[in-house]
Order: sequence, then C-alpha cells, then structure tokens
Amino acid sequence: MERKHWMDNLRWVTVLLVLLYHVFYFYNNKGVFGGIGGFGEYPECKQYQDVVMYILYPWFMPILFILAGIGSRYALEKQSAKEWFKARTRKLLVPGTIGLFVFHWMVGYFNTVVASRQGVFDGIPAVAKYVIMAVSGIGPLWFIQVLWLLCLVLLLVRVIDGKDKFWNWCGKANLVVVILLGVLFWAGEQTMIKNPRPESLDGLLNLYKPLFYLIPFLMGYFVFSHDEVQEKLAKAWIPLLACAVVAGTVLVVTTFGQDNTSPQYLGSWLNCLYGWLMCLAMMAWFKARFDRTGAFAGYMTRSSFGAYICHYLVIAALGYMMKMYTNLAPWMMYVILFVAVMTIPFALYEIIRRIPFIRWCVLGMKKKS
Repeated sequence: MERKHWMDNLRWVTVLLVLLYHVFYFYNNKGVFGGIGGFGEYPECKQYQDVVMYILYPWFMPILFILAGIGSRYALEKQSAKEWFKARTRKLLVPGTIGLFVFHWMVGYFNTVVASRQGVFDGIPAVAKYVIMAVSGIGPLWFIQVLWLLCLVLLLVRVIDGKDKFWNWCGKANLVVVILLGVLFWAGEQTMIKNPRPESLDGLLNLYKPLFYLIPFLMGYFVFSHDEVQEKLAKAWIPLLACAVVAGTVLVVTTFGQDNTSPQYLGSWLNCLYGWLMCLAMMAWFKARFDRTGAFAGYMTRSSFGAYICHYLVIAALGYMMKMYTNLAPWMMYVILFVAVMTIPFALYEIIRRIPFIRWCVLGMKKKS
C-alpha cells in the first residue's frame, strides 16, 4: 500500500499544535486543571491569548485517535495481530509505564511542586518520593496509555468482525452519513461524569475518557481507512473547513471565560459540532492539499512522537521557573516557552534515541533508527 503522506503530515502538525496548546494551558486563568495559573484572576484579567485553548482542545486529541485507528487498519493488513500488538505494546505501554520511572519522574517533580507549591515532600522517604513523582509525571502520556488500551479492545472487535463485513459496509458511507457520525461524537462526550466527586477517581476518568476516545478510534479503523471515504472528504474540504470555522467562532464568542475542559462544556452540542467538523475538515484539507512529503516533513514524521513524549518536561520546568523566579513580562514568558517547546523536545529525542536501553524505556525503540 502506498504511504499516506497526508496522514503523516496531519499527525505531526497536530502534535505541534498540542505543544502550542500546552504553552497557553500552563499559564491559563480559566480554571482549567493543571498548569501554574495565569497572570491575574478572570474576569478582571481577560487573558485573551487563552483563546488558543478553545480553538484547539475540542478536536486535536480526537483526530489523533482517528489517525491511530486508520493506521491500525493499514498495519493489520500487513502483519499479524500478534506482531502488531507486540509492537504497539513496546511503542505505547513501555513508555507509558517504565518510562515514568526513567524520565517522567522529573515532570512529576514539577507537577507536585506546582500543585502544592512547597512542603509536599516533607517527611516522605526518598523511595516514596520517587514513586510519587513517577506516577505524577504521567501528564500527556495518558494519550499513549489510552491508545494501548484501545488497541487491546480492537483485537476483540476484529474477532467479532472477522470477515470484514462491517468494515466493508462502512466503506459505503457518503458525506452526509460521515457528517452525521458526529452524533456518536456527541454521545461519547456524554460518558463523562458531569459532577465529579472530589478526591475520587472521577476526575481521572474524565481526563482519560476511554469510552469517548474509543469512538473516533473505531471510526478511524472502520470508516476513514477507506480510500473512497477519504476521497469524498477531500472533495468537500472547502465547505467543511468553512463550516468548522463558523462553528468555532460561535463557540469561542459565546463561551470564552468558561472552563473549556469541564464535562458540561465538552458535552455541549456546540462544542461537539465544532470538534467533529474540525476533525473532518482537517482530514479533508490535508488529504486534498498536503498528500506529499519532503525532507522536513519526513523528519517530523519520524520525530514528532518522540517530541511529544519529551515535551512536557520543558513546559513544566521552564514554565514554572520563569513564573516563580523571574520578573519577565508575560509576553516574554510565552515567547520563550514557545521557542523552547518547539526545539528542546526534538533535541531530547535525538539524545535519548541514541542511548541503548534508555531509548526502549522512554521512546519504545528497540534500536537507533
């Protein structure tokens, strides 16, 4: 099968947008959990730059799961389920578990310090501190943990559809049907716990949202892996993108200032409409206009996963240090953090991938490539 360069390009561009999102997320003042907080209280301090979160959050993680579903279909056409799942386990589960104790404990240190400011480790034995920091360092790695779980679910689903009858049927979907699949997108958001209980696992479930992300993942596998569906989307990329922009504009104008990660916000029909239209529009746009590659795109395709794995240490460490220990103007903090997160994680990836065993623990790589 000819490589789908549009998928590669959309994946690494989305990863860069995740990195951008975390720059603004870290300093947001809209009540979004995590980060260190803004430069004043809302609504007195508007922080209009936080609009980036409202534009990106509804769709950029769902589209990564869609692409993962498509990629899973293509991979399983070339290798056995056992080989595929073994590779997925090394690539996803190893960094999401063992990698916590090798690399991401450093992220956990800043996460715990940011959450409680000081005294969090007083009186705690060194080994216990290390375990706490490792577990607290999960951060964006929730994505690969959930993705590994969904890969396991897919193996069971493939047994049910062993002769590809459902997959073949999904390939007949026209553009109207594809758009109406947004109802499933909305239904998935309703699986969140609307009023999470304090000091419970409710908040963790709302972060991981496995039932919600299962929907775009399976739609990627069953629907969007068909060339015919991709072509139909590509032909409609302009109206799809226009509709998504309109929906997003209405969403931002009417909801700016709210916690855009709350269950009520994410489950709203307008957020789901915008999120789904953007998923479709981005796939359509990249299929129509960016189905090609080059030296830079090729490098980003190879390295973006590693940059994603490494990037939050830069956000947490540098973002915290600038806010707590400097008198830099806020705009300078944003600029410095943006430049840093777009460069340092790639350097960390290049270093780690050259270190035997460590590259397996942190990046899920067997050998330097």
